[in-house]
Amino acid sequence: MKTLAQNLQEKLKASGLTQKELAERANISQVMVHKLISGKAKESSKLVAIANVLGTTAEELITGKVRAKAEANAEWAGPMETWDSNTPLSDDEVEIPFYMEVELAAGHGIVEMPHYYGPKLRFAKSTLRKSNVDPTNAACVRVSGNSMEPVLPNGSTVGVDTSQTNVIDGKMYAINHDGMLRIKTLYKLPGGGLRLRSFNLDEWPDERYEGDDLKQITVIGKVFWYSVLL
Repeated sequence: MKTLAQNLQEKLKASGLTQKELAERANISQVMVHKLISGKAKESSKLVAIANVLGTTAEELITGKVRAKAEANAEWAGPMETWDSNTPLSDDEVEIPFYMEVELAAGHGIVEMPHYYGPKLRFAKSTLRKSNVDPTNAACVRVSGNSMEPVLPNGSTVGVDTSQTNVIDGKMYAINHDGMLRIKTLYKLPGGGLRLRSFNLDEWPDERYEGDDLKQITVIGKVFWYSVLL
């Protein structure tokens, strides 16, 4: 498998941009761009911005694997706004609850409250339709920690479709792991087990759960969207 540096070199060459131009458009220092392209740096919280400039995804830069649009793991949507119930919606918008602090110890999901009066995020109905997401089954949560960097840096926000709990290998899911919310890429194991994979494999190696250990894990839903505040 090609390295991040090799993938960056190829994408940069195909774009026709110089390292300086890439740095300016991605709002990152030219020194950091050089470190990433030379392989001296293995990750950056700006990788999503770099991928956008190069017309690709952070996942493709990391793994070299190209996903068809219809099979995309999740859609990056850039910065977003929060608003309360007093803010009017346009005809093409719908509101999705944004759970900034999620407590899961007493339950299995993130949309269990019948009424929610906290912050919400604006979504175009067309965005949800494209991902086949019913807004009544959707919720947004904040990602904490560095296990999914550089694709999902600490503080990122993900949209979760709680109706999609059947595991498709290689897709990102929100899970309740013994009362803790985690975002992981899941793979099925023979016998009904699960393998949890992080993007930051250097610090977070794969985890395997089988048999009684699997009872700790409940799949909450599939990640259909994410946003990174850069």
